Amino acid sequence: MSATQSPKILVVDDDQAMRQLLIEYLAGHGINADSAGTVAEASAAVQDKNYDLVLLDLGLPDGDGADLARRWRQDTTMSIICVTGRKEEADMVMGLELGADDYVTKPFSLREMLARMRAVLRRASQNVQTPVTRGKHPRAYQFGGWGLNLNTRRLTAPDGRNVSLTNAEFNLLVVFLSAPGRIISREHLLESTRAFDDVYDRAIDVQILRLRRKLEADPKNPTLLRTERGAGYYLDTEIETLWG
Repeated sequence: MSATQSPKILVVDDDQAMRQLLIEYLAGHGINADSAGTVAEASAAVQDKNYDLVLLDLGLPDGDGADLARRWRQDTTMSIICVTGRKEEADMVMGLELGADDYVTKPFSLREMLARMRAVLRRASQNVQTPVTRGKHPRAYQFGGWGLNLNTRRLTAPDGRNVSLTNAEFNLLVVFLSAPGRIISREHLLESTRAFDDVYDRAIDVQILRLRRKLEADPKNPTLLRTERGAGYYLDTEIETLWG
């Protein structure tokens, strides 16, 4: 999809009212979308058209949406956002392990969904690749000229300076780097850092501000660690993972 093309979207949900609501909302923002209510309809639609992004409800009446996601991830290059009414952490992990580009639980706001869609499409257009290397773990990240070594916990600026990070800042930055291009809500940041006593609830916003002061030339007008209004935060740059 080029920058001038409207993305091709497929909304898969067995709730007809929800499908219609999403389609009308997207149309109001200049995005035309098709819809499907079953595994069979969704499979036929994907075979007929090359979609850029599918919103896939995992709870479909005639089959397992998870199996559909696995098959699409193997056979296509389109982006997938999994949608479910279940909020258990295991379900979220499963959705991402399927190869989904994002995972959203119901109920969700239409504005948040649009923001997440745009983030996923932006990531796809930048051709950001996150390699999966079995038996290995990330040892460092490179992003926007910066480098973060996970073993030494050292952050290196584009000009070669070493920038010190508090434990809270380091832990939050790792969450962003491990989810390239993905909008991360305050709630998810809190959940992801719940094991650390120095990151909690409203302090998330304070830690974001402190990170911006270290990463941004102008923290009041960030270009790297951005806010998606009503949805959360995301790193707006390509991320390279170095494996060890």
